[in-house]
Amino acid sequence: MGFSANRQNIDFTTYKPDSFLWSYEDRVATITLNRPERKNPITFESYAEMRDTFRALQYADEVKAVVVTGAGGNFCSGGDVHEIIGPLVELKNDGRMDKLLEFTQMTGDLIKAMRACPQPIVSAIDGICAGAGACIAMASDMRLGTAASKVAFLFVRVGLCGADMGACNMLPRIIGAGRAAEILYTGRSMSGEEAERWGFYNRLCEPDAVLAEARKLAHGLAHGPTFAHGMTKKAIHQEWAMSVDEAIDFEAEIQAICMQTEDYARAYNAFVAKQRPLFEGN
Repeated sequence: MGFSANRQNIDFTTYKPDSFLWSYEDRVATITLNRPERKNPITFESYAEMRDTFRALQYADEVKAVVVTGAGGNFCSGGDVHEIIGPLVELKNDGRMDKLLEFTQMTGDLIKAMRACPQPIVSAIDGICAGAGACIAMASDMRLGTAASKVAFLFVRVGLCGADMGACNMLPRIIGAGRAAEILYTGRSMSGEEAERWGFYNRLCEPDAVLAEARKLAHGLAHGPTFAHGMTKKAIHQEWAMSVDEAIDFEAEIQAICMQTEDYARAYNAFVAKQRPLFEGN
């Protein structure tokens, strides 16, 4: 069982991954999990390919924002029961702790790659968003959902702890420690209204509009000062481990870097000319 796809030097304007759909238009890429007959579960292959895709996006000048969604009215039902959980039980029975750890590290590497890529990631969520799918949504920068959606971190229901793919670190920061503890201990679903009220969703949309709204949001970001957006994402992520004083010093450094960009000068010149700035991301 191997977990490496190692895709490099990808032309994202014509990219054709094997385990999910990819589209690209006007600086925005869309990843669509595409196994609608089973509510878009993740396989070993799609874990690895998504991880390698997000890693490669660090070097993709043409992609300025990413949308993640699912086909057929659901986001993602988590790890495939037959193609992932069954084989992992076999590894457990064979005493292959090394392979179990290789798998859990690989799933965590997907989340690390999502957080490390400079592009803002917007998830468009309808229907079921569970298990690893909920973690992918969690690792996105913004999440748009529907009232009919259900978000569940289901690990406890299969005898695992809630500490999976960074959930015990990231989910409390999004919805609060007490609420995260309830969700992770019980494995119960957050309704769409609850997810929006608790801050997991940025806002609710109608099911037939959620993807379009996510793309609209991503498009606006993609045509903004994208170098600065990447710095904002870096700061949000890295400052979790900093004191307030350290964060202030770090922000002073990266803001000074942003002041050296052409976009900063473009914004000033546009203001003087009473025009809207046209950012180019440099």
